Amino acid sequence: MPGSSITERRKAEHILIGVGERVETGKTTLFEDVDFIHNPLTELSLDDIELSTLFLGKRLAAPVVVSGMTGGTRLAARINRAIGEAVEELGLAMGVGSQRAALEDDGLEYTYRVAREAAPTAPIIANIGASQLVAGLSRDDVYRIVEMVDADALALHLNPLQEAVQPEGEADYRGLLGRLRWLVEVSPVPVIVKETGAGFSREAALALRDIGVAGVDVGGAGGTSFAVIEAIRAERSGLGEEAEAAWTFSDWGIPTAASIVEVRGVLSEVTLIATGGLRSGLDAAKALRLGADLAGYALPVIRAAYRGGAESVKGLLSRYIHELRIAMYLTGSRDIGALREAPIVVRGRLREWLEWRGLRVS
Repeated sequence: MPGSSITERRKAEHILIGVGERVETGKTTLFEDVDFIHNPLTELSLDDIELSTLFLGKRLAAPVVVSGMTGGTRLAARINRAIGEAVEELGLAMGVGSQRAALEDDGLEYTYRVAREAAPTAPIIANIGASQLVAGLSRDDVYRIVEMVDADALALHLNPLQEAVQPEGEADYRGLLGRLRWLVEVSPVPVIVKETGAGFSREAALALRDIGVAGVDVGGAGGTSFAVIEAIRAERSGLGEEAEAAWTFSDWGIPTAASIVEVRGVLSEVTLIATGGLRSGLDAAKALRLGADLAGYALPVIRAAYRGGAESVKGLLSRYIHELRIAMYLTGSRDIGALREAPIVVRGRLREWLEWRGLRVS
């Protein structure tokens, strides 16, 4: 199909720009404004730390998920397989990127299916975009998306910023909440709503309260900016005005640390995933302390998979898990529940944000 070739080419461009260019926003996650109080009398062994947690009815070795990033190209298949092998061995979870390309061309299904082949027991999150949902996604499409990767959940990704600045974007979300309610009703697996780099607000979280979503991935600002990626794509295509518009919004969004508190304050029961600029296990510890259930990583993982395959991904994720364990040890936190009660100091811009918005960390 003509549409599928365009989508496939765009997916490849996103990968190559992401691994080869500086694509992170100038805005920070604000995790730097969260300090744990060091406990020199921890009375624990580092080996005592219990990291396991439940996610989608499955036991994870650590509260870590590799965020859905790619699919729809031969290169993406290699990356998804590498990530799948790593999360299967480490006992973690992963998502795949938007499966729109496979809906347009079933010859691209394998680029997503390889994740399940490489990770037969890991929780896997399928993925489709809000633009496709409002454009008329069918019940059969939903089932096909889920079955393609034998998914444990389905992520609906929200990327209004990217759609607005992308030269071929589909910036039309009319009727989204009604369609989301329909998706929750027809999906054979739990639905997770996922932002892609601009964050989630308290107001947006409130709009989800009665819809029945199982989880929210805040996808906050501070990591990859798809406005930057689209600006680079536009520049390479000689689309000067489109590139300038994209650069204007390159720092747009709610910082990840603030977004966690925004959402957790009004949605206490849903699974909350923190993605958007996490670059260490200490970032994961801070995200969990602020209210997240899982810490998610994207750009560093796709770069590791591209450059070094499954072994590189395993090394990176193992380092993050080790750093999370150290942070818990140094705060006297035997398990994730104890970490959520560890004393912290919130200062700087994050404190200003929370005070201005009338928010408090639990």
